[in-house]
Amino acid sequence: MSSIAASSTRLSVPPSFGTAGYVSLAILLAGTLALGMGYGPAHGALFLVGGGLGIALYHASFGFTAAWRAFILEGRGRGLRAQMVLLALAVVLFFPALAAGTLFGNPVAGLVQPLSLSVVIGAFMFGLGMQLGGGCASGTLFTAGGGNARMLVTLFFFVVGSVLATVNFDWWVSLPSFAPVTLVSLGAPVGILVSLALFAAIAALTVVVEKRRNGALEEAPAAPRHGLARYLRGPWPILAGAVALAVLNFATLALAGRPWGITSAFALWGAKGAEIIGFDPSAWAYWQSAGNAKALQASVFADVTSVMDFGIIAGAMLAAVLAGKFAPNFRIPLRSLLAAVVGGLLLGYGSRIAYGCNIGAYFSGIASGSLHGWLWAVAAFAGNIVGIKFRPAFFGRA
Repeated sequence: MSSIAASSTRLSVPPSFGTAGYVSLAILLAGTLALGMGYGPAHGALFLVGGGLGIALYHASFGFTAAWRAFILEGRGRGLRAQMVLLALAVVLFFPALAAGTLFGNPVAGLVQPLSLSVVIGAFMFGLGMQLGGGCASGTLFTAGGGNARMLVTLFFFVVGSVLATVNFDWWVSLPSFAPVTLVSLGAPVGILVSLALFAAIAALTVVVEKRRNGALEEAPAAPRHGLARYLRGPWPILAGAVALAVLNFATLALAGRPWGITSAFALWGAKGAEIIGFDPSAWAYWQSAGNAKALQASVFADVTSVMDFGIIAGAMLAAVLAGKFAPNFRIPLRSLLAAVVGGLLLGYGSRIAYGCNIGAYFSGIASGSLHGWLWAVAAFAGNIVGIKFRPAFFGRA
């Protein structure tokens, strides 16, 4: 009896749940219902999937920026190896469906883009922005939702940078490029084997580097909670986060017909804002393509990517409350604020001209078998190396 009582106490909502907790929970539930009624059940479900992504990102602290910085600065590869697990799970799930062209009877397609100079330049800019802005696309959303006020600044200028890139997007796409290539064209089994070999090679390299620089592999930090309480309040094991993100991306593929993306919504939000202050984004080439023109004319709630982004923010807020860590602090040092502005602009502009971010180009691109995802990763990693060199000017130390 006492054991049952103790378990009940451990799983009860924390004393700090309060208004923020109930608001975030209400947004997730009411939003799912309203979007489902207004735009169809799949649309509502995608908002809930976004909420799940926000919870997983926050509780697992699954960031790309910190993982790359830890490897570059200290040779610590635990985060990078988790990313390889994430990608491995994704290709095993995605490739058969993409090769078939259908999933559960519905048509599906991957995020496959050209191998272009704009991808190289944009991904490098994005990598630089990751280290100055303090996060990637997913990292910006879940930390902002979790109450990090500085990341709200990064998010705002991420949106500004995204819409600025649409002004002359046609020039960027006119730069030299090669046609899109996907490993899925080799057939799902061969494509999966090639991808897994690449992931294993990268993971092995991180092990060699980490042992050489540090003598031993870094151990996962001790968990303050165990059992179901850990998965309710966090922190999650990083590999649990990898599994959750891969499965939820696969759910996105099933519901939306294409993988998870983030940053196209930021360009849309910026264009909507530009209209409010008197600009006409529809005159820019980016917004004259059929899909983008339709999105610009419709409500942001009709846009799948926007809906999922809103869900991520709400889910991360709920996770932060459950963890007892939702406590926004608006006292931001000036140099850190400046880094958020510059980093956000680089993140936004770079993600548009590179056909995506760490999610749409790196995670979902590689999960789609697209070689542009690998090109993006190399260029963004180089940008991170440069960005880390600039960090002391803004944060005192890298």
